[in-house]
Amino acid sequence: MSTSKQPPAAGPGLPVLEGEEPWTDEEVVEQRAELQDELERLERRIAATEAELDSLMRGGTDGAGRDPADVGSSNFERDQEFSLAQNVREMAEQLRLAIHLFDHGEYGYCEVCGQPIGKGRLQVFPRATLCVTCKQREERR
Repeated sequence: MSTSKQPPAAGPGLPVLEGEEPWTDEEVVEQRAELQDELERLERRIAATEAELDSLMRGGTDGAGRDPADVGSSNFERDQEFSLAQNVREMAEQLRLAIHLFDHGEYGYCEVCGQPIGKGRLQVFPRATLCVTCKQREERR
């Protein structure tokens, strides 16, 4: 059984790719705050979306006498809201995972290959858990 060893972290605990500047203490604090702020924003969005879905579900039960086009439009809108709500829930779950990894000293490492994800990628996409190479491989499947 082989174990892959993660490369040592650069700077104050977050890994970087070769050629990248180490994380500063301020950048580490900002990164953690960005993850938390984004999660809170998504949780508010989830609550608002669930309220909208609740309203759509209650409004969809009085179909007697309604024009079929209106019923179809309502069903389409409801289905679209369900899909959007699911996407937001998945993003929130990714953020929870990233925060967990951050708090346990594992943030910034690819969950597939164990190599650093890269400071630049994490600054643009803080909830990333895959390096670019592994993400591209996943998307080709």
